[in-house]
Amino acid sequence: VQLQAFGGGLVQPGGSLRLSCAASGRTFSWYAMGWFRQAPGKEREFVSTISRSGGRTEYADSVKGRFTDSRDNTKNTVYLQMSNLEAEDTAAYYCAADFQMTMEVVSTAPADYDYWGQGTQVTVSS
Repeated sequence: VQLQAFGGGLVQPGGSLRLSCAASGRTFSWYAMGWFRQAPGKEREFVSTISRSGGRTEYADSVKGRFTDSRDNTKNTVYLQMSNLEAEDTAAYYCAADFQMTMEVVSTAPADYDYWGQGTQVTVSS
């Protein structure tokens, strides 16, 4: 699976951005999709994940209530709608694909993901 994330940029605190991740190469609906982020000097951390069907999502506590993960299997794309952004959200954001035999299983562990896209930078600053 080839993954390409885009939609990052510079936004003021309290603003919104929508990230997209387009997949190609294999059947997109076989994969749970995750979003992770990495700030300078910090380890990569889990942000959100969505199951193969889109029926189950999990979020990091730090983004719960502000970020929404969704997917469109007809477009082979997963989205991360980010609202009420904070300076602490500044990071490179990565999408990743986790092959799953079971429809609604998701993982928050980076090691479980099989394919990764390049990062898209999100900078929250006034």
